[in-house]
Amino acid sequence: MNRSDIKNASDLAHRIATIAESKKADNVRIFNINAISDITEYFVISSGGSDTQVKAIADAIESGTRELGIKLFRKEGMQNMLWVVLDYFDVVVHVFQSKVREYYALDRLWADAEIELTSISNITHSE
Repeated sequence: MNRSDIKNASDLAHRIATIAESKKADNVRIFNINAISDITEYFVISSGGSDTQVKAIADAIESGTRELGIKLFRKEGMQNMLWVVLDYFDVVVHVFQSKVREYYALDRLWADAEIELTSISNITHSE
């Protein structure tokens, strides 16, 4: 895949979800929040079972988008690996440790958004 394959924010969100799943991220979901918020167009939310897995997922997303020439505007949470946020302006990525995701419940907070699930996102991976 190259930069010309990413035509819009939806394409980017789906590419990021695919990268997360390639690192065995759990419960990857794409939320189209464009109709209910001005923050961004899409959230991609995923979970990892440990700080090592959260780092691997976040690093893979950052590397994969860099290879496509996609600019990362802001990155937060890499110090403790509990909740990493990667901001691509039109797509904001949240990579959580599973228990932290449950606690903050962004899935429930954004429940009014259209949820686009990726092809294998309903599969729970074990480490």
